[in-house]
Amino acid sequence: MRVLDGEDPVAITTAATALRAGRLVVMPTETVYGLAANALDPAAVARIFEAKGRPADNPVIVHVADAEAAHKLTGEWPEGAHQLARRFWPGPLTLVLPRGPDVPPIISGGLPTVAVRVPVHPVARALLEEVGLPLAAPSANVSGRPSPTRVEHAVADLGVKVSVYLDGGPCEVGVESTIVGWAEGHPLVFREG
Repeated sequence: MRVLDGEDPVAITTAATALRAGRLVVMPTETVYGLAANALDPAAVARIFEAKGRPADNPVIVHVADAEAAHKLTGEWPEGAHQLARRFWPGPLTLVLPRGPDVPPIISGGLPTVAVRVPVHPVARALLEEVGLPLAAPSANVSGRPSPTRVEHAVADLGVKVSVYLDGGPCEVGVESTIVGWAEGHPLVFREG
């Protein structure tokens, strides 16, 4: 377990190497700190559920570098999703869309959808660019405990279960992202952030 300065390019490379090897990394976002793993590696994603004590039927949000990367994970995009992505990405908005064939079912908790988001935090963006993978990253806490807004909160909750902690300072927003999905072609807010 290492806590590294997220603004250090060597730290970003170290975290990306850990993620490619299937290990867990805590990264800052503008909302809360996230517990990240390679979203395309079911065994790595399973480590998130184990570390958090998270129920298997509780989907996790996938963080990507841009809308193009999000498109690769989904089956279709309603026009409303395009409009929201153009307006609010990067930022604290998660879109729930049909899951594409490359996304492991473990990500979606058994649902036919995938939740995707493009964070704005510079450390999260640097990590996503460096690793070149979509990252499953729910909040970096034990399930049922408060979501961490500082790296030390995540360390206190998860300790040695995580290989690398990237310290990006206090989270600017401090609450989870807004989640929007679609029902019968109409947008539906699942969670206000």
